[in-house]
Amino acid sequence: MAGTTRQQKFSRLVQKELSEIFQRDRRGILGGTFITIADVRVSPDLGVARIYISMLLAKDKQKTFDTLNLHKKEIRKELGEKIGKQVRIIPELIFEIDEVEENAQRIEDIIKNLNIPPADKGKEG
Repeated sequence: MAGTTRQQKFSRLVQKELSEIFQRDRRGILGGTFITIADVRVSPDLGVARIYISMLLAKDKQKTFDTLNLHKKEIRKELGEKIGKQVRIIPELIFEIDEVEENAQRIEDIIKNLNIPPADKGKEG
């Protein structure tokens, strides 16, 4: 997480509150899909927040991502209701898929499936 202390504090606040919003999902936007917020990066003026989401267990990730973007205004409004008294600016939300966990899983699978012959102990050289 880069940026000033102010950006970092604001990022943590947005991440915490969005996590709670997604966990409760009162409006049924996510349809029961479990979403984790991997990171939040905020612009220097705190006007834009990039939210990196992980959907490790989601069946149709693209559909879930599209649904999030479709309901972005509702999510921002709910975020505003939660943090509006603490901050002056409710940031514009930009959702991005965080593929770090998926890439790590893919690399781990590749390593497990490598056919590495055992080293010969009898040969020296």
